[in-house]
Amino acid sequence: MFDLQRNETGVSDYVLLAAQLESLLATERDFIANAAQFAALLFNEMPGLNWAGFYFNRDEQLLLGPFQGRVACVRIDFDRGVCGAAATTRQTQRVADVHAVDGHIACDSASNSELVVPLEKNGRLLGVLDLDSPQLGRFSAEDQRGVEALVAIFLRLTDC
Repeated sequence: MFDLQRNETGVSDYVLLAAQLESLLATERDFIANAAQFAALLFNEMPGLNWAGFYFNRDEQLLLGPFQGRVACVRIDFDRGVCGAAATTRQTQRVADVHAVDGHIACDSASNSELVVPLEKNGRLLGVLDLDSPQLGRFSAEDQRGVEALVAIFLRLTDC
């Protein structure tokens, strides 16, 4: 597991989220079921989110998967938006102000910042985990490390 920073109480919120995720996924390996549980956990436990969910790679296009929040874009081309950038580069995208990004896709006009982590296993891009917030600059470097660590747990405990 990644080395996560500690908060003032000595325990990172991501350490607690990691333990919760491990417990949630301990007895189930199904990709869709685990993605649904993971999205619900993040949406309900991470403050300041208005959307948490997955887009799956379907023939070089991202297709909406399990999520929590308002209705969303159903398909996203790899050459569009923050999710497309994460899929194309296979690198996490942490954007403080999505309105400053050329080609940003406004599925929900209330979203102002975004964190998108690619889901890659055995060299294959499965999709992306997308987190949106109405707060500008909501996602920190610690959030990025923490969510990347959670994604690693999800991929380890899920059949893909």
